[in-house]
Amino acid sequence: MTSTSAPHAVGERIGFARTFKAYVALTKPRVMELLLAVTIPTMFLAQRGVPSLWLVLVTLVGGALSAGSAGAFNCYIDRDIDRVMNRTKGRPLVTGEISDRSALIFASALAVVSTALFAVFTNWLAAGLSVAAIAFYVVIYSLILKRRTPQNIVWGGAAGGFPVLIGWAVVTGGLTWTPVVLFLIIFFWTPPHYWPLSWRYRQDYREAGIPMLTVVRGRVTVGLQIVLYAWATVLTTLLLIIVAPMSPVYALIALAAGVWFLIESHRLYSRAIRHSDPAPMKLFHLSNAYLTLIFLAIAVDALLPFAR
Repeated sequence: MTSTSAPHAVGERIGFARTFKAYVALTKPRVMELLLAVTIPTMFLAQRGVPSLWLVLVTLVGGALSAGSAGAFNCYIDRDIDRVMNRTKGRPLVTGEISDRSALIFASALAVVSTALFAVFTNWLAAGLSVAAIAFYVVIYSLILKRRTPQNIVWGGAAGGFPVLIGWAVVTGGLTWTPVVLFLIIFFWTPPHYWPLSWRYRQDYREAGIPMLTVVRGRVTVGLQIVLYAWATVLTTLLLIIVAPMSPVYALIALAAGVWFLIESHRLYSRAIRHSDPAPMKLFHLSNAYLTLIFLAIAVDALLPFAR
């Protein structure tokens, strides 16, 4: 059986369907889905109801193209380490399904189109934030910090927080403390979300020479950092109750989900202290469900008549 990740010679014809899938993979669609999932509830909260469906559609398309551009640039920058890591050996620039030049053209085109969409159909603040998000992820995170500091993923969380700022700016034309708090939720959430994944694949990162915290620090230190950032995340979700303000419905959901998130974070830390298997992927998957639940609660709260 031929492996689907076998290298291809540059210029080899592989068919439209496979080429299309390769370009989609270049955009890191799973990351894109997560970013879009936090954008819609933010727009609901900014509107305190359902925004214009046309505005939502433009924001989703523009946001997907913006996130896809950042992901494609990142794949180009990291193509050398992707060849070393088992988790990323199937990416299209490693397999040869897409050439380096084509990837750069594609990433640049997505950036231009996404910026134009925001500028023409929303406002210049949203367009500027979209450009800033791409620049931060590509230059600050991918080029400067990722290979230089074990705190790389912390700053990667800042890039992940831009979609909520964009969503808020699209609806209101400005920024207040509420989108800043939403930004901080994602910022603090990212380390306890991603460090468990990097824990699972720490050998990959070690071989690639990436100084992830899970590579350069012991398991107890990593577990403690995860707990601290989990606490910061939960406290920030509760801060939203005061700043937005939010209804008791959101408060109860945020509190219950936060307790759940903290319990699992402390369990991972406890396993790390006992030098047993930390089972990091359990927290990784739970963190996805936790963030989804928080932003779903935000969307529901925005629709409640007594919360307006």
